[in-house]
Amino acid sequence: MRKLVLFAVLVLAGCKSVPMLPGITAHKIEIQQGNYVTQDMVAKLSSGMSRSQVRFALGTPLIVDPFHADRWDYIYVLQKKGEVVEQRRIVVIFKDDKLVRVDGDVSAAKDAAGSAKLQQPIAQPQTEAKPASAPVASPAP
Repeated sequence: MRKLVLFAVLVLAGCKSVPMLPGITAHKIEIQQGNYVTQDMVAKLSSGMSRSQVRFALGTPLIVDPFHADRWDYIYVLQKKGEVVEQRRIVVIFKDDKLVRVDGDVSAAKDAAGSAKLQQPIAQPQTEAKPASAPVASPAP
């Protein structure tokens, strides 16, 4: 019996591909990479938050570009069985160490006015020098 098993192992070792039973494949694990950012986490952000407050709400950013110090990138990829199932990207923009804008492809929740929160920059808080009816302009990136 040992000789037969040894012979089978030697024969199969010389083959280019080992025959497999139908329906039996290698197990591919679920792979999560990056920062998992939910809509609830993004909804906690408001204009004027400090960097530490944003880090507390969203976690440490995956990418902090040394050439663009006022930009944080949060990227998330989920792979199941070797295929990308879910992919998200959120960009947080600061000006003078305060949150100015959030861009990304996480589905935006609707606010009371019916507009998507992530599609438009987060509005700057009004100062007391401006009249209450004046529109708030958002700065360019």
